Amino acid sequence: MSMIERFGHGGDVWTAADTFGVSSEAFLDFSANINPLGPPPIVAERLQQALEGIVHYPDPGHRKMKAALSARLQVPQERIGIGNGAAECMALLLLAFQPRVVGVIAPCFSEYETLSRQFGADVVTVVGQEEAGFQATEEQLYQLMLETDLVFIGHPNNPTGIVYDRERLERAARMAEKTNTLLAVDEAFIDFLPHEEKVSLLPVQHQYKQLIIIRSLTKFYAIPGLRLGYAVAHPELIAAMSAKQVTWSVNGLALAAGEALLTDKHYDDYVRATRELIVTERTWLRERLASLGIKTWPSEANFLLCRAPTLWTAKRLQEELGRRGILIRNCDMYTGLKAGDFRIAIKNRTLNEHLAVSVQAVLH
Repeated sequence: MSMIERFGHGGDVWTAADTFGVSSEAFLDFSANINPLGPPPIVAERLQQALEGIVHYPDPGHRKMKAALSARLQVPQERIGIGNGAAECMALLLLAFQPRVVGVIAPCFSEYETLSRQFGADVVTVVGQEEAGFQATEEQLYQLMLETDLVFIGHPNNPTGIVYDRERLERAARMAEKTNTLLAVDEAFIDFLPHEEKVSLLPVQHQYKQLIIIRSLTKFYAIPGLRLGYAVAHPELIAAMSAKQVTWSVNGLALAAGEALLTDKHYDDYVRATRELIVTERTWLRERLASLGIKTWPSEANFLLCRAPTLWTAKRLQEELGRRGILIRNCDMYTGLKAGDFRIAIKNRTLNEHLAVSVQAVLH
């Protein structure tokens, strides 16, 4: 079987369709970590209204979007940069500062290394301790900062879902100031955490000039096809990144959707419902998978890193489930992980039950 993750990510239903000889719409996709509630209703309403505007260029300064984010986050607009997804924010960071060496903590989001190498940087990798959820030790972090110009940290980390203590990340931020290293904390999935305000570095970002927080609006709000993310950092860093951005890289429909969801009067209800669903279903799914002999790590995000039972590989399990119309993320190519490791997204009870029953049928 050809590798479904040929482009390095989950959610590639088109390659899966080619592989299994069915329509891309036929799959129940557990390989992409998207909010199972779908987009807030206001997004579709606003997009319908915004269609007339496609005859005009989008605002290259992203002014309404920045204003909405500033009000929502309580962060000055000059500290916010809008990107065509969080990945563009990472690319702009690399373009603006051209680090010679980038540090990553494996296993982690593949774009940290991919983008760094695309823009000419060498990459230094440390592998987190499996027994600690693959987190790096403070000694590893400090050594990484001594050897590099930029360090990426996933928080929650993808594919593990593990979250660092804020105090530990603040110590890392102070290390970055001391070593003159840029510290990019990827908080793409942090909106899913009920205790987000207790672990995010956003409330203290103004204290650290070397710190860049990168977030996504596409995963929590289920709009990955629109591509929308942002960075929060010192105004000088944001200005340098913005200077490298292609004009109109963020399209008008994405901006309209972002403005709508951030000003939605039902915003708090949507956030609360999402978080309650993820916590409940993640707990249920971990217990169900454990009963099938599948190990999971204590994720705090909307996905689980899993390890198949002995004698099973993730690739084989992916193939068997793919034949049944279910797509999972094979993680055997991640540095630090093993052949049996895979990732699944958290969905609603009906779909999670369908996954569990299918896994049980395959294994037994």
